[in-house]
Amino acid sequence: MTATASELSHVYPLGTRVNDRGRLELGGCDAVELAREFGTPAYIVVEDDLRSRARAFVDAVAARHKDFDVLFASKAFPCTAVYRLLAEEGLACDVASGGELALALSGGFDARRTYLHGNAKSATELRQALGAGVGHVVLDSLHELERLAQIADELLPPGHPQEVLIRVTPDVAGDTHSAVSTGQADSKFGFSVAQAREAIDRLATCTSLELVGLHAHIGSQLFELEPFRRAVATIATLGDFPVYNLGGGLGAAYTASQHPPSVEDYVEAIVGALHSQLGADKRLLLEPGRALVANSTVTLYTVESVKRNVSTWVAVDGGMSDNLRPMLYGSPYEALIADRPLAPAAVACHLAGKHCESGDVIARDVRLADPAPGDVVVTPATGAYGYALANNYNGVPRPPVVFCSGGAAWVVVRRETYADLMSRDVQPLPPGSR
Repeated sequence: MTATASELSHVYPLGTRVNDRGRLELGGCDAVELAREFGTPAYIVVEDDLRSRARAFVDAVAARHKDFDVLFASKAFPCTAVYRLLAEEGLACDVASGGELALALSGGFDARRTYLHGNAKSATELRQALGAGVGHVVLDSLHELERLAQIADELLPPGHPQEVLIRVTPDVAGDTHSAVSTGQADSKFGFSVAQAREAIDRLATCTSLELVGLHAHIGSQLFELEPFRRAVATIATLGDFPVYNLGGGLGAAYTASQHPPSVEDYVEAIVGALHSQLGADKRLLLEPGRALVANSTVTLYTVESVKRNVSTWVAVDGGMSDNLRPMLYGSPYEALIADRPLAPAAVACHLAGKHCESGDVIARDVRLADPAPGDVVVTPATGAYGYALANNYNGVPRPPVVFCSGGAAWVVVRRETYADLMSRDVQPLPPGSR
């Protein structure tokens, strides 16, 4: 008997079900078969989920506001195939480094609809951005303003200034982890309201940079809408501009108990605040990242051991090298056994990683259905900052990224090899040869 997604937690990708064999099915693909074909750990991305969420954002804004762009905040999942898919869906792109800019352009984004952020942009990155012809550079400090003006004077022809936004820190903090809160007054990001006024005055006399608007982003993984409204009210005191980038920050559900606002409710709050505080004639930019990609993806692991002492420890073949979020932020995750997802989850346990750190625990206090070595374990909602934060701790190669759709699966990023770990080594000169 086939079970639908309604019998599973809503944190799994859209269309996930339990098939006739009693196994979890992702994008029409049997999760156990995926593990056998591609190995574990592996990031499994359901393509239809990504496309559906992208369209939901575009449709929600289009129903409420005329002049807009939805930007993929690509630090959440900086994978060429993800860039390419979201470019196909008509999104623009937000990048936070030269590397992300290179990936976005390689993935098919138009440079004019690609926007550079970051609190410590190097001169090399600024030159790269201007050379590529990016749409906006979001200024983060007075020092950066002066640096970019000098570079623009060198690289751009007279009468063709680089468009810029000023990032304003509105002293509005959402209820989220301190590491992903960005709108409070004491933040490494952006200008205070007073500093923003100074930057606006400086740009008024700068011929190589054109100030077209303001940017505000108050944090990530937010479940409340009122802080977004307060942020808009704050930046409205700085004057009237044609463009307002109001960031992202909408949370994603990582566990069954989490229920973030819907895309429609989030957009309604943002657009309503924009219209009431600034007017309906502005160009609106929004930057969803996590809310676009988190729930599109699961990570597959294989159980290596089950150990019982004070607690039960189910150890798998991945961990903090493929999902660093639980260790950085204490982020909670769910888990299930791929070939018995609806069986009674009778065993209370900690899902532990393979790395030589006591803190390498992927999910604490989860319940699994009689876990045993060789089982395939699935952790959902790993599309945001799993691949992005992946690393080689303990010399562990990073996992592949596998796309699924309509029962077909294909690799878009291959698994790293041990040779890859040594690929950047340089043979040192022998002693005495210098």
